[in-house]
Amino acid sequence: MKFTAFSEKQLKLLRWWCDSSDGAERDGIICDGAVRSGKTLCMSVSFVSWAMLNFDGGSFAVCGKTIRSVKRNLVVPLISVLTDLGFDVKDKLSSNILEVQIGNRKNIFYLFGGRDEGSAALIQGITLCGVLFDEAALMPRSFVEQAVARCSVERSKLWFNCNPEYPQHWFCTEWVKKAKEKNLLYMHFTMEDNPSLSKSMLKRYQKLYSGSFYQRYVLGKWTATEGLVYPFMSDGKMLYDVPKNEFDNFVISCDYGTVNPSSFGLWGLSGGIWYRIGEYYYSSRREGISRTDEEHYKGLCELAGSRKIAEVIVDPSAASFIEVIKRHGKFKVTAAKNNVTDGIRQVSCALKQGDIRICRCCTDCIREFGMYRWDSGGRDSPLKENDHAMDDVRYFVATFLNRYDDSIFAFASER
Repeated sequence: MKFTAFSEKQLKLLRWWCDSSDGAERDGIICDGAVRSGKTLCMSVSFVSWAMLNFDGGSFAVCGKTIRSVKRNLVVPLISVLTDLGFDVKDKLSSNILEVQIGNRKNIFYLFGGRDEGSAALIQGITLCGVLFDEAALMPRSFVEQAVARCSVERSKLWFNCNPEYPQHWFCTEWVKKAKEKNLLYMHFTMEDNPSLSKSMLKRYQKLYSGSFYQRYVLGKWTATEGLVYPFMSDGKMLYDVPKNEFDNFVISCDYGTVNPSSFGLWGLSGGIWYRIGEYYYSSRREGISRTDEEHYKGLCELAGSRKIAEVIVDPSAASFIEVIKRHGKFKVTAAKNNVTDGIRQVSCALKQGDIRICRCCTDCIREFGMYRWDSGGRDSPLKENDHAMDDVRYFVATFLNRYDDSIFAFASER
C-alpha cells in the first residue's frame, strides 16, 4: 500500500488515546463526516494499536452492517497495513476472527454484523475490552447498545465511525449530541481531511451529489431530506432520444403491483451507457380493470419483443409474478435488492455520472421523476406515491448496475 502524509485530524485520531493526548481520559471516540474523508482505516489502525499496547489476551469486537461489509471495507485493508507495521496477523475469516500478535502480546478480534434487530443476540455473553463500530448509524440501536454493554473490562473504550443520516436518527440524538455527556471524544471529518484525494477527485464527488445527499456525503452534515428526490431531473436537460445504433445487451427491471401500478423498464446498453428505451406501465385505477400475473407476463414479453434479455429483475415481494416468469422458462429472473435510501443514492450517482440515461419515450417514468418526493415527517424515506417507475429504476441500478461495486476506500499515511 502506498502512503502519503497524514492530515492533522488523522494524526489526532491515531493518537487520541495516548497518555500525552487530551483525549486519554475519554471512554471512547465518535468520528462522523463526509465519505472518503480518511476516517475508517485510520480509526481501525488506531483501535488495534491501542488494543495491543494496553491489553494482552483480551477480546475485542469489530462490527459492521454485515460480516461481508466489515471484511471488505475494513479488515482486508487493515491486515495489509498491520503487516507493514510489523504485526503478526492470523486471518481466520472463515471463523470471523482475527488474531493479532506483536512480541509476546496477542489479542483476539471478533467480527460481527449488525444487520437487524435479531443481531443483538449474536454478541450476547461475550466480555470485551473494546469495540469498534464501522458505520454505526446503519446498525440497529439494540445491536449497538448490546455490544456497548459487553465492554465491562477495566480501561475498555468505545470506537464509533459513521456517515451522517437524518437529524432525528437515534445515533445522532443519543450519541453524537450526547458525546460530552457520555465522556466521548467527538471528531468531525470532511473530504479535505484526506490528503490522498486530489483536487480533481474532490470536484468529482462534489458533482455526484445534490440536495440532502450533498449535505451528508460531501459536507458531512446530519441533514433532513426534503423536496423532490431527484430535483435535477425536473428541467428535461437529462432526457435523451433512443440511440439509433445497435445495443450490446438488454435488461428489464420490474416493479409489480395489483392494486398499485406495475412498471417495467427496458434497458439497452449502447456505448457503455444503459438507456431506459421502453416501458410497460399499467395502472388498474387508471384503466379501470385489474390484470392477472399472466396478463402482466404478456406485457413483459411484448416489452422484450424479439430482443435477447440477459436478465429480468423483479420486486422481491412479487413472489407470484416471479414464479410465473420462472414457470415459462423464457427469462432469467432475479429478485431485486430493495434498500430504498441506498438505492436512491446509487440512482442519483448513476444519473449524474451518465451511467444511465432516461429516454423521452418513457413518459410515465418521466412523470414520476417530476413528482417523487421525500416524506416531510423527519425520517429518511420517500412518500409512497408516484414511485413505481422510480422503484424499477432503483432495482436496475442497485441490483444489476452496482452488482460488483466493492466501495473502494482511499486512505493516506506516512511511513
